[in-house]
Amino acid sequence: MQRITAFAAATLALAFGLVVPAQAAPAPAYNCTSGYFCIYSDWNGGGTRCQWSQSKKANTADDCSFIQRGQNVRSVWNGTGHRVQYYTATNYNSRIGSTTAVSGGNLQGNYQIRSFKPQ
Repeated sequence: MQRITAFAAATLALAFGLVVPAQAAPAPAYNCTSGYFCIYSDWNGGGTRCQWSQSKKANTADDCSFIQRGQNVRSVWNGTGHRVQYYTATNYNSRIGSTTAVSGGNLQGNYQIRSFKPQ
């Protein structure tokens, strides 16, 4: 019996109207305006979002509802053109991490980001 290559199998499936499932899982969808730094109360950009257009913020609790309620940050998206450093205390104290420009992802999820600034 001859082996059928993946390309040949896909071609046959298309010819007979069969659906071939996609192999790659979709990337998480972070709803963050270009040029902004965004934090989220849930994994993969879910839950409540807080976003800032300014390059630094000394106290995120000033205008972020879920930080005010004591919830932790579980994911971030950095839509800016520079690396952003973030801190667990206000006024840029207790650095916890950073995220490169135009990237993001899930965090450990057991702390709040209380301030941030460019690196």
